[in-house]
Amino acid sequence: MSANDKEFRKQLVALLRGGQAYMTFDHAVADFPMAQINAHPTNVPYTFWHLLEHLRIAQRDILDYIHGTDYRELAWPKEYWPAPDAQATPEQWEQTIRQFHEDRRALQAIVENAGTDLTAPLPHAPQHNILRQILVVADHNAYHTGELGILRQVMNLW
Repeated sequence: MSANDKEFRKQLVALLRGGQAYMTFDHAVADFPMAQINAHPTNVPYTFWHLLEHLRIAQRDILDYIHGTDYRELAWPKEYWPAPDAQATPEQWEQTIRQFHEDRRALQAIVENAGTDLTAPLPHAPQHNILRQILVVADHNAYHTGELGILRQVMNLW
């Protein structure tokens, strides 16, 4: 692996982890008050847990898409969000965070694997490659992590 390739992969992993130009996922969820996980911020149709679960589902969908084995496209938006009336327990909140971390680590491992051709077309989706999918998940995670942070601030939950 060339020095340029190592650096490129290092920067992609840093992008997935966040925190370079925006809040990290871990900071956004740190010390979140459990009594508020099912709260609806004003004028927002979903709860904090819904948002967190949406992040997890979307990231997992991209991981599954990269693997391609028996990939089934999720129905938008229904399968990307919990049911509007779904409520989470503190254990479910923590499980969502754990699963988010596990899937992000799996994406990072794909990027860090020197044998992964990041720009090769995906066999089952030749219009896309792993690099594109990593950029999409990093962008999506950054967007909603920022949203989570802003909603916490609006609700005075820091």
